[in-house]
Amino acid sequence: MTRRFTSAPRSRLARRGILSMELLMTLPIFGILLFGLLEYSLLFAARGDVADACRAGARRGSLPGATQFDVESEVLASLGPRLASNCRVDAELGERTGDVVTVLVRVPMAAASPDLLWPIGFGLRERDFVCQARMVRE
Repeated sequence: MTRRFTSAPRSRLARRGILSMELLMTLPIFGILLFGLLEYSLLFAARGDVADACRAGARRGSLPGATQFDVESEVLASLGPRLASNCRVDAELGERTGDVVTVLVRVPMAAASPDLLWPIGFGLRERDFVCQARMVRE
């Protein structure tokens, strides 16, 4: 007497959708992780650009005869068009040799990276990169 099975055993039928369910539950976590890595890397690169531009502005402001306009144009040229569009530059230039020149640069984080993590509560609205550089006037 031979038996033929026409369908899968019951234990296999009960576990049929487990892989789909696991994928459905872990895919959003991996997506958020991927978005976080992308956003963080863009923000990290932009932070370095803002710091370099701030130092370049302070270097220009420390030269004899430098004006506020010279410092702003140096910072904007160093930042590039993407970050320079909403940039704010404040500079305190000394009058004499040996005075301290202070340059403060503010750039909105939203100009540097798309706001990918707002669904989990980390938004870039109203957050700025702030960099300050000080040098002695020549």
